This record gives sequence, structure tokens and C-alpha cells, in this order.
Amino acid sequence: MTQTRDTIMGVLSTIALPDGGDLASRDMVRAINIDAGTVSFVIEAESPEMAGQIEPQRRAAEAAVAALDGVEKVSVILTAHGAAAKKPEPPQLKVGGHPTPQAGPEKIPGVDRIIAVASGKGGVGKSTLSSNLAVALAKQGRRVGLLDADILGPSQPRMMGTSKGPASADGKTMLPVEAHGVKMMSIGLLMDPDQAVVWRGPMLMGALQQFMFKVDWGELDVLIIDLPPGTGDVQLTLSQKTTVTGALIVSTPQDVALLDARKAIDMFQKVRVPVLGLIENMSMYVCPKCGNEDHIFGHGGVRAEADKLGLPFLGEIPLALDVRVAGDAGTPIALGEGPVADAYHKLAAEMVEGGIA
Repeated sequence: MTQTRDTIMGVLSTIALPDGGDLASRDMVRAINIDAGTVSFVIEAESPEMAGQIEPQRRAAEAAVAALDGVEKVSVILTAHGAAAKKPEPPQLKVGGHPTPQAGPEKIPGVDRIIAVASGKGGVGKSTLSSNLAVALAKQGRRVGLLDADILGPSQPRMMGTSKGPASADGKTMLPVEAHGVKMMSIGLLMDPDQAVVWRGPMLMGALQQFMFKVDWGELDVLIIDLPPGTGDVQLTLSQKTTVTGALIVSTPQDVALLDARKAIDMFQKVRVPVLGLIENMSMYVCPKCGNEDHIFGHGGVRAEADKLGLPFLGEIPLALDVRVAGDAGTPIALGEGPVADAYHKLAAEMVEGGIA
């Protein structure tokens, strides 16, 4: 049985504090996260001195929650307010820097499958597809994470409707933010949205490595990685640092987009990452007033390319004004109903049934 936040707070209300009250009544519990049988939360003491005194209460809280039915793993972090601060002052997270050496690709703890969503060029709707596919897979019952690897141009915070920064007790390890049933991490959650990220390749590589291995993703069935356009440092770092299940290639139907999609496919083949299939985005436009169907960017080009290369063709996603409106509002269109939502739900269902996700 999956426990609720109220049940957990009820248990924590039984943990008495040395100077009176309990963890719940003193409002010291933060960032409760429930992921199937895994529960994590932060106990935020009122001062560093108090934090030094209530380690027994932290252990008692951990044991009490672990005793609940269905709870398999509990993680409790003890932190504190600054001495003179009324609001918690989170540790300064340093993201970027050169990547640390690894002997070879490593598995991200707790993550079963890693799927890279890629394109050879920008503007084909790769990030929109990533967020909507993540939501659609979550609606299929999958435990889903979404990593925004477009460090220079992050868009997932806007598309997923959150600007909340990740929690961190030590300034090194982060808890992902949850939105629409999906765990999410992006450089956009850590920086002013109007501030440019002006980094060379090694900084990008270091940031991606941190987002993979310094984020407590918990137990995930699939982690979707929204890659930047092209075939550069971030794509190579991903293939060298972790074990990628495979890549989805997104393209619009026109020839100029397919030219770059072929380069993305070639890159993944060279670094021995399987290409799971191709998806045709902006495949058609249906006029909401008259019902006329137009193929603004052509139609069928991606399917033909998949057939030519002997790769699976996974589906077509229509072009619609509602997609842009939903993305700007932070409510992915896959949360609702309609032709575009149905296309994402069909794609997600087929990926689950086919064992891809």
C-alpha cells in the first residue's frame, strides 16, 4: 500500500522534540517525496545548534516511517535554518566544472532505462515531445524522470510549469523537482531565467554528469533525457558516462530536417547507442474551424526515412495551436484529451507494450 503525505505527517507528529512539541506541530518537515515504496523528506531544524541535538529524532522519524505498510526505503536529511534567518538558506549548488574521471559508462542508481530524445537540428519540437512523452508515460503507470540536458537553452521548467529549485542538504546532491507525476531536473531550475549560460564544452559535460549522478532520482522505470540539437559534447558525454538504453530521433517531415536527423542517427550508431525509432513531429495540421488537413512541412518523410534505414517508425504527432498554448502555460497537452494528446498516449502505450519504456 502506497502511503500518503497525511499518513506520514501523522507518524511524524509522534516524534517529540527535546524542547517541546513535535516534528509536525513545529513545522519542521520539508520536501516529502513518495515514490511507490520509497519515501524521502527533510527535517529542518530552527538553528544549527538545534540540528546538532536532534539526530536521535531524525533516526526515530526514519524508523517510524519505515515501519509503515508498503514503505521499503526511507531517506531523511537533517538540515537547519541560518542562525539569523527566518527562511531557510539553501546551500549554494555549484553546477558545471570539468567532468570527473570514470573508468567507463556507469548505471544511474535506481534507473532502469535511459532514453535520449534527439534531433539533428533545433526547432523540430524535440523538447515539446520530451515533456509530453514523459507525462504520457507517467499516465501509463511508469515511474518517469525527465532530464533537461539542453544546458545552454533549457526549456523544460517552462513546459512542465515549475520554477521551484531542487532541494539540497549539502550543496552537492540534489532532489529532483516533481511536476505532473514526473521527476524533473534542469539547469533552468538553478538560474535566473533571463540569465545566459555562457559555458564551453567541459562545463556542459560536467553539468550533465552532475545531473545524472548527483541527483537522487529514486527508483525510475525510465529517465527521458532531452538533448540539445546537434552531435556535440553533451551527446558524446551521455554515451561515454552512462549506459543509454537507446535514442528516439525526432524530425519534421521536410528534407532539410531529415538531413540533420540522418547525422544524429549516424552519431548514435558510431557511439553504439541503439536507435529505438523515429518520430514524425508536426506531421499535419487540422484546421479547428473547418477540419481541413494541411501538411505544412510535408508528410511521410520520416516514415520513408525509417523504412530506408531499416529502423522502427514510432508514430506521427500533429501540429496544433493548443500544443504551443499548453507548453507556454506549463501544462503539457498530454495531460488532457484530443487528437494531439491521443497521439502521445498511443506513442507511450506502444513504447510500454514494446518494452522500450
